[in-house]
Amino acid sequence: MPSASTGASTTVGATSSVRSSTAAVDSRLTPGGPGYRRMSFALFLAGVATFALLYSTQALLPLVSTDFGVSASEASWTVSAATGALALFVLPMSALSERFGRRTLMTASLAVAVTVGLLVPFAPSIGALVALRAVQGAALAGLPASATAYLAEEVRPKALITAIGLFVAGNSVGGMSGRVITGWVAQEWGWRVAVATIGIIAVACAVAFRMLLPAPKHFTPGSLRPRVLARTVRDHLANPLLRWLYAIGALFMMVFGGVYTVIGYRLTEAPFSLPQGIIGSIFLVYLVGTVSASTAGRLVARLGRRGSLYLAGGTTTAGLLLSLVDSLPLVLLGLVLITAGFFAGHAVASSSVSHTAKQGRAQASALYQSAYYIGSSAGSTLGAVAFHAGGWAGTVALGLFAVLGVVTITLLGSHAARAQARHEPALAH
Repeated sequence: MPSASTGASTTVGATSSVRSSTAAVDSRLTPGGPGYRRMSFALFLAGVATFALLYSTQALLPLVSTDFGVSASEASWTVSAATGALALFVLPMSALSERFGRRTLMTASLAVAVTVGLLVPFAPSIGALVALRAVQGAALAGLPASATAYLAEEVRPKALITAIGLFVAGNSVGGMSGRVITGWVAQEWGWRVAVATIGIIAVACAVAFRMLLPAPKHFTPGSLRPRVLARTVRDHLANPLLRWLYAIGALFMMVFGGVYTVIGYRLTEAPFSLPQGIIGSIFLVYLVGTVSASTAGRLVARLGRRGSLYLAGGTTTAGLLLSLVDSLPLVLLGLVLITAGFFAGHAVASSSVSHTAKQGRAQASALYQSAYYIGSSAGSTLGAVAFHAGGWAGTVALGLFAVLGVVTITLLGSHAARAQARHEPALAH
């Protein structure tokens, strides 16, 4: 009996040791590990497809106006309907991703969006075009929040900022291609062929995304009950750090939206008087954002999150001030700095949301995306108002005010973190 008892004890102890050793192994993805490169490229392509589709008509508004015989403000709804629907539906879509899974929802969202993208070129009227674009924006709402939640669950924390930076880099490539490619194609074959071209590119990205993205291993289904969702959202909004991050995302996007809505007007006027085709190519500056977003992880490793936000704000400020000079090289350099600062700040703030939220990450990311697109809409509208009131200097003043908000919020966050650090040792005693 004693020997039997000892043997059983030894077996149980060995089994427990194996289990604890297995549990200690972090199976999440990490740079250089299996599946990480496939995952990164898959989400990069998803970002390309999302922003190429979302902004596919922005560079084509004059041609849309001519084709349908409508004003510029009416044609602009082909962009506003898509971004507005995305902001409206991102939170409900994030709830669906909590229940049915991140990869499932992203796949379904892309499938609907690219299908609508292939129908957009055949829109018979401006009303039909706006309606199709709204459906497309609502479908695309399933991508941003689900992607960041997927990364927060499947990637090790130290690699999270780099992974989200690559997704944001895909956004910048998509945003650029959705404007530049359509502009040059439309110049030869019209806006319908241009939009169809983006639709075909998005189909290829969607297929590759589904084939490459690894199946999730750390997803736990949540509840679709409205009361549970409302409580999760309330908890996120009650978190001061998350509120600050949402405000930072909105303020950075306010600068970016205002600048790129108005820059065309500045460059068509004296002393530049550039032709429309050259102005459209200005969006190639987005490639700078691809680099700055994808290197955000290394930036945070050196400076920390708050230090990175200070640097992003300072870079954006320098770009705004340079753009005031009536010199084309300096204006272009200013746009480079504004773009680099914006995408770096966006990548850091977005990844910080996923890092901060321990539960309901999709809803936390969805709230960030809502704030982000609200900032975009506000920046576009207020930037234009400021330009009409005070010229380019008025738009720059608005941008500087928004950057001041980012710096102020970051300072408050630094102060709160130091106060908490002082308070915790006191509690320990």
